[in-house]
Amino acid sequence: MTVEDEVVRLEGEFFQDPYRLYAEVRRGGPARPVLLSQGLRAWLVTDYADVKALLADPRLSKDFSGVEHLLDRHREPGRKRAEFGVELSAHMLNSDPPDHSRLRKLVNKAFTVRGVGHLRPRIEKITADLLDALDGQDEADLVPSFAFPLPMTVICELLGVPNDDRDSFHEWTTVLTSSGAEPEEITAVGVAAAGYVGGLIAAKRVEPGNDLLTALIEASEDGDRLSEHELISMVFLLMLAGHETTVNLIGNAVLTLLRHPDQLAALRADPTLIPAAVEELLRYESPVATGTLRYTTVPIQIGAVEIPAQEFVLVGLGCANRDPAAFPTPDRFDIHRDLNSHLAFGHGIHYCVGAPLARLEGEIALAALLTRFPGIALATDNLRWRESTLIRGLTSLPVRLR
Repeated sequence: MTVEDEVVRLEGEFFQDPYRLYAEVRRGGPARPVLLSQGLRAWLVTDYADVKALLADPRLSKDFSGVEHLLDRHREPGRKRAEFGVELSAHMLNSDPPDHSRLRKLVNKAFTVRGVGHLRPRIEKITADLLDALDGQDEADLVPSFAFPLPMTVICELLGVPNDDRDSFHEWTTVLTSSGAEPEEITAVGVAAAGYVGGLIAAKRVEPGNDLLTALIEASEDGDRLSEHELISMVFLLMLAGHETTVNLIGNAVLTLLRHPDQLAALRADPTLIPAAVEELLRYESPVATGTLRYTTVPIQIGAVEIPAQEFVLVGLGCANRDPAAFPTPDRFDIHRDLNSHLAFGHGIHYCVGAPLARLEGEIALAALLTRFPGIALATDNLRWRESTLIRGLTSLPVRLR
């Protein structure tokens, strides 16, 4: 994981300690060519100001229809790529205006009409039930027993999806966000996930409910509705984003607090600090490491570096959130930090539509866990991070509960 003269390889031990490499890359300039573990060439942008600007720059495209030839052009020779059909890609995260504006408007109509505040009692009940199940144990792995089932249960109930299928969906999303997954495996998972979501939509058309999936099916704006492909990919996106961010927010948060006992003590002494602590946790260990792929439509100048047209760009969210130019002593975890304008949920038109829900789940989960288990401690220091350039999260989190 050394910085070479030309290209930085994001693979291997990089995933276990990305911040050291981020700092090295930043010292060499605001943008650097990188090679992802799938053999795809891109540019990594590291500085906070540049990342924030690029997240709102219309010269960077996310239009999936323009990606196919670029994936072949920028892949190492001899490396296969996954075939990922329109069924899971025709959503707002893979589109530019005016298509993005249309899709976002329809999703907002279904998703944000009531906000998320009304979900608090149900989230608190789900959280309490999960902690009840842990109450008789001395040790537990918090990823499968708490961090994953909490947001997955919430998004399944919100969408009106059978909770019994959550483990299969988690296996699919783990593959799709992994940097080491084989192309054939990604393709197979994509087909399975699209078929599953298509079946959910068909069933909901027959038996509508008071849920988000029915609202998405029925949402219209000036007579416009989501097409079948758009529905499938949008539901998949909401299920993926609706649990992945919060799974990793909760896991990263617990680990960070247990590794910083002074901050944990301050939080226990004043639980009103939990919202501010969640913001600092989002900055310090951003659950989404980089934005999804964008590509330049024209040459773009970033400082002294010119990125040519038709090049992939990775905006480093986790890297930007550790930029000393934006955050004094950025490698210090401080729940009292002022002006915490982190980029964990992105910026601009693609700002995460589920950010309020993730914050609410994170606050409820932390408050309840720390109250229920005041003696919680790490059971091991031998922890591994998922091998993903997109997601920053633990594979497991063994803790002693008492």
